[in-house]
Amino acid sequence: MLAGSAALAFGGWLVREADVGPVDAAFWRLSLAVLPLMLIARLVRQPMPPMSRSLLLPAALAGLFFAIDLALWHLGLVRTTLANATLIPNAASFLLPLYGFAVTRTRPTARMWSAMALAAAGTLLLLGTSFELSARHFAGDLLCIGAAIFYTGYLIVIDRMRGRVAAVPTLILASSFGALALFVMAQAGPGPFWPTDWRPVVALAFTSQVLGQGLIVYAVGHLKPLVVGLTLLVQPAIAAAIGVVRFGEVLGPTVIIGGVLVLSALVLVRLPARQTAPEGASGGQG
Repeated sequence: MLAGSAALAFGGWLVREADVGPVDAAFWRLSLAVLPLMLIARLVRQPMPPMSRSLLLPAALAGLFFAIDLALWHLGLVRTTLANATLIPNAASFLLPLYGFAVTRTRPTARMWSAMALAAAGTLLLLGTSFELSARHFAGDLLCIGAAIFYTGYLIVIDRMRGRVAAVPTLILASSFGALALFVMAQAGPGPFWPTDWRPVVALAFTSQVLGQGLIVYAVGHLKPLVVGLTLLVQPAIAAAIGVVRFGEVLGPTVIIGGVLVLSALVLVRLPARQTAPEGASGGQG
């Protein structure tokens, strides 16, 4: 989990270092990762399932959502700080449990309401800081929120696919269809398509798509939710440090407070029920 989270944290830096457009970098991230993922699937003995219409349609939809998510996120992170580009999508990840509550028609617990309130407050602080800095930073934050919305859609489709397809083949299908969609988007996006220096895009594909996603998918099945939540906090911390050291993105007190609120929400929502107050003391189930 630690290695996977750390690998993901370098994604924003590598996108900025690439000598192609942001959307083009997203295409290379997915397309260059497909072959290594196929090799990993063979090593872990997770063969590709038989192709059928009932499988290809959701895989194509997952790939499309993933492609839009990456395109918006890459466009956003070149307009805002690396800290905001990492923290804001994490806050927007609470859209997924809200979808789950809507489907099951259950009410969120008091702890979930508290976590969502913390995440919303932290996001508002981050957005307010960007708005004060420049319209460009604020637009970058909004693009990152849009990315998180489509990533939620991607996770919903992937969750339905996982009932029939193993983890690595699912990632291969989503990456393949996502690369096709990003190829079309890249033709209309800003910046050159072919890199003159392949190192950043190759490193992006390996660290973010193969190493980062692969290690996290494996580790999640072997760790408790609280451990997963705590180790995932490594990603925004490293991304913020890279922003400070490499790009001089100084974190003011408002950004730090907003980040702490978002990270606190992520930890709170993963706390085991026994660590929270009894129902009578909190006004709801912990």
